[in-house]
Amino acid sequence: MVKNILIIGASQGIGNGFVQQLLTDTNVHHLFATYRKEETAKNLLSLESLYPHKLTTIKVNVTKENDIEQATQYIKTQVDNLHLVINCVGILHEDNLQPEKSLKHLNADNLLRYFQVNTIPSALWAKHLLPLLKHSQRSIFASISAKVGSIEDNHLGGWYGYRASKAALNMLLKNIAIEYSRVSKNTIVIALHPGTTDTQLSAPFQKNVPQEKLFSVSLCTQQLLSVIENLTIKDSGKFFSWDGSNLPW
Repeated sequence: MVKNILIIGASQGIGNGFVQQLLTDTNVHHLFATYRKEETAKNLLSLESLYPHKLTTIKVNVTKENDIEQATQYIKTQVDNLHLVINCVGILHEDNLQPEKSLKHLNADNLLRYFQVNTIPSALWAKHLLPLLKHSQRSIFASISAKVGSIEDNHLGGWYGYRASKAALNMLLKNIAIEYSRVSKNTIVIALHPGTTDTQLSAPFQKNVPQEKLFSVSLCTQQLLSVIENLTIKDSGKFFSWDGSNLPW
């Protein structure tokens, strides 16, 4: 089946890895990829110049709903439907924003920032992309979550903002899955845990990760695409790890 795909947050890390994997897939007809800033998207933009008839990049600030709406409208001018959407945008640290080890480190602005980037955009994308996902073929709406967002699996504490924003993302995805099951019956909505992947997001926290548990971007995206490929409509509303196992909410 020929597929149209959207990768959100494709300038670096896992998102860029998905783009590189999918560009070589002969079943992918049109690949859309979003980025926030040109200076951090040089690799993505160079790929677009190499695959001008297959890859289309779109500049989007996912914290602005107007950007999301405009990007969706543009995609509608290029294709009639989408078969796969993966939101890879996420933040763990930046500038003065660092995972909190204790309550004394909590800061209201930082908490809001985690939710602004990690949580809210997926719901807004689901809102605007619905008409492109609602068709007779199987479609998938996936967001990169994190195992540390599992409330049941939290035994260590800490990382308040990141954990809470991912837990909230999981709840939004569960809600979206329920609504989509009524209005877009062939769409599978899932949360994905990629494992610890060798990216800028995890770089400051890799020293205690065993080498065999630190995945390359290429291996990570291969694993997640394999999970996605094997999904059925009964899997909608679930939280999957990189190995295909179900994670507790």
